[in-house]
Amino acid sequence: MRRKSELKKVSGALVFILTFGLLFMNQDVQAQSRGIFVPYSTAGFGLGTSSYFGDFAPYRRPLASTFKMMRWSIGGNYTRHFTPRLAARASFIYARIAGDDYIMNRSEKHESNIFYARNLHFRNDLKEFSVQGIFKLTPDNRSYDRRPQFGTYLFAGIALTAHNPKALDSLNGDWIKLQPLGTEGQGNEGYAKPYSLVQFAIPIGIGVRYKINSKLDISAELGFRKTFTDYLDDAHGAYADPALFADNPTALALSNRTTERYAARKGADRTEALKKFLVVNYNLEASDPLAAIPTTGFGAPGTDRGNSPSYTDNYLFGMIHINYMLPSQIKCPPLK
Repeated sequence: MRRKSELKKVSGALVFILTFGLLFMNQDVQAQSRGIFVPYSTAGFGLGTSSYFGDFAPYRRPLASTFKMMRWSIGGNYTRHFTPRLAARASFIYARIAGDDYIMNRSEKHESNIFYARNLHFRNDLKEFSVQGIFKLTPDNRSYDRRPQFGTYLFAGIALTAHNPKALDSLNGDWIKLQPLGTEGQGNEGYAKPYSLVQFAIPIGIGVRYKINSKLDISAELGFRKTFTDYLDDAHGAYADPALFADNPTALALSNRTTERYAARKGADRTEALKKFLVVNYNLEASDPLAAIPTTGFGAPGTDRGNSPSYTDNYLFGMIHINYMLPSQIKCPPLK
């Protein structure tokens, strides 16, 4: 009797669970029949480009700053579509940005300016996690498989970015982390404290998507990141007193590269262009410009190393995503 009672309880529970499950599985169909939007989720993978704007890539030269030192980006995301127009996305992007005074200013028009003579460069691998809100300019239909063929959207949110700028050491060919060196005297008495390697950013951008089939979309996005740091490129303030680096020749070499004959990343000889720089800026002719530059005071302690200390460094992603529509429910096999 007890066994039969237990079997009745188990059977009743199974019937209840099965009935509840069928009702839950049918709610999407019922919602669609009433014209109600059915929320859905997508998972995406993307590849693209990255561009940096800062002390080595100014906004006054937008095309050069966007394209001359363009690098790569790769990422993935999860998106939840709550209404026909609103969605939220969690995203991770791994990207590289870079800047180089020589590459940006090696043309005849720019090689006589102070940025060519400064001769700094960097690269920085970014690891960005962001949460974004999405507003669909083209609203969805009632379900993901009935979404429009084309769509456009805007997005904005908040991001946390880990970064670590590096520069190439001409002597041994290694890429050296710059923040621990305190290239502008950071961490020493009378100087700023070392900058953080984790920063907040604000992503904002626009995207377009195309429906490949009921399960797949392809989308293209352009996303700008406004940061709150001027140290993505390790250049912000003034040249430090070289005496600070008496026990660290690497820090001394990477903090001030004005008297290096060759551009570190390209190996190009800068001698003739520096002669032009001295004539244009100091009315000084010199057969050995590398020896003459220190006599002008250019690169001296306390003079500008970063050219825009009141502005922050920012970056731009251009990415192509493949997005997969995740099943909204678990489908049970038919009973036989």
